[in-house]
Amino acid sequence: MTISSATAASSASSTSSATAALAAASDSAEQLNSQFLTLLVSQLNNQDPLQPLDNAQMTSQMAQMSTVSGIQTLNSTLNSLVSQTGSSQTLQAASLIGKGVLVAGNTETVSSGKATPFGVQLSGASDTTTVTITNSAGNVVSTMNLGAQSAGSQTLSWNGQNGSGQQVPDGTYQIAVAASLAGQSVTANALNYAQVSSVAQGTTGVNLSLSNGSTTALSNVQQFF
Repeated sequence: MTISSATAASSASSTSSATAALAAASDSAEQLNSQFLTLLVSQLNNQDPLQPLDNAQMTSQMAQMSTVSGIQTLNSTLNSLVSQTGSSQTLQAASLIGKGVLVAGNTETVSSGKATPFGVQLSGASDTTTVTITNSAGNVVSTMNLGAQSAGSQTLSWNGQNGSGQQVPDGTYQIAVAASLAGQSVTANALNYAQVSSVAQGTTGVNLSLSNGSTTALSNVQQFF
């Protein structure tokens, strides 16, 4: 079964930046609060005894100080909530271990005569879409004419056979995708299949370690299997 990753990816990619923004806001509020208190004390110490600060002004300034303090407390609370969200995302992503994913890449693996799934990602709809599979020597072993395809990510499969219907040797093959609409080129990228080996919380969000030895952000995953 294929599951869309759009919601999880969007949430993961925003966690790190939100944490940094809230931390900066908290520091700024604390500095402003300290400066405000310093100015207020200085104003009280240097006021004219014959024309002291009236109650309305004092009340207004105290209200402003209270507002600053409240904003600082709110930012601290939000910062804590964002941190908890990051931990929760990591725990949820742990359920992906052992599952297959599609990420950007142009290789296809054939093992025991069976090819792994792969995919294509199109920037727009196409009326002509072609996938060319070549071996390590650069020779074309198979061509797939997919015809019209919609924009977005599409999951595909190859039977592991060449153009003559013969099984190709086990190994790694290269995938190239070309697409067009009414004779105009459409941006097309190949997607690799790999299994999730482990999950970790990084500075930029949740990262996945894959069975092919690479690491990718959760937000870069196009499909889950």
